[in-house]
Amino acid sequence: MKIGIIGTGNMGTILIEALIDGKAVSPSSMVITNRTKTKATLLKDKYKDIRVGENAAAVASQSDLVFICVKPLDVYKILAEINPHLNNRKCIISITSPIDTGQLAAKTTCSVIRVIPSITNRALAGVSLITFGEQCSESWKTKVESLFAKISVPVAIDEKITRVASDIVSCGPAFFSYLLQRFILAAVKETEIDQETATVMASEMIVGLGELIKQGHYTLPSLQEKVCVKGGITGEGIKVMEEELGEIFEHVFQATHSKFNDDLEKVNLLFYKQ
Repeated sequence: MKIGIIGTGNMGTILIEALIDGKAVSPSSMVITNRTKTKATLLKDKYKDIRVGENAAAVASQSDLVFICVKPLDVYKILAEINPHLNNRKCIISITSPIDTGQLAAKTTCSVIRVIPSITNRALAGVSLITFGEQCSESWKTKVESLFAKISVPVAIDEKITRVASDIVSCGPAFFSYLLQRFILAAVKETEIDQETATVMASEMIVGLGELIKQGHYTLPSLQEKVCVKGGITGEGIKVMEEELGEIFEHVFQATHSKFNDDLEKVNLLFYKQ
């Protein structure tokens, strides 16, 4: 199977590296391109057998499975460029959440899938969110699920939970990275610990927390209960968090959904006015 990647920005690069390092595909089976060619050639420097295509059309013409890893407002243009090189034996995957599979399917005859990856996939971990288009063949469903099982836990989702699922899986690492950094800075401010030491401790703590959950030793509530001994120090900290966190996460979801709706309006103008 020949795989094409159009767009080698942050997420396109993460997918390429994860798919190769996870042995889901070989470098020689991939052809990539990017608007700024130097980004693509940097990946070729790392993986010698990768081929760099001249443009999106060249990539699509040489590929069975084509990943479109560009910004939402650029997807329509890319589709128009590659459509002459697509057919019902091929499949395209878009990784952008504001564009649904129905919009993609209306513009091409090939199988269509949306996959929302996560930065955690770079560690061959975390979830990838998959939505299959109505015209997607069973063969492509199986192939793509198998591909992403090598670098993640693939989870099929309905279109209606796309935003919240993406908030948890794709935005979540950034949200909790920010919280962890604030945790570290507060420790440095309020005590005599230095930032480097606090960062090492907090980073290893979060890795250990993930392992506890991954290995099934605790659920999130049972872990909190285990550490939070009645009348103990942890409990005093939890009380502060209960009082001061308020509706911060409700507001986070409100903000992401508002931005998502703005993006939807812009994308719909492109797809439905053509």
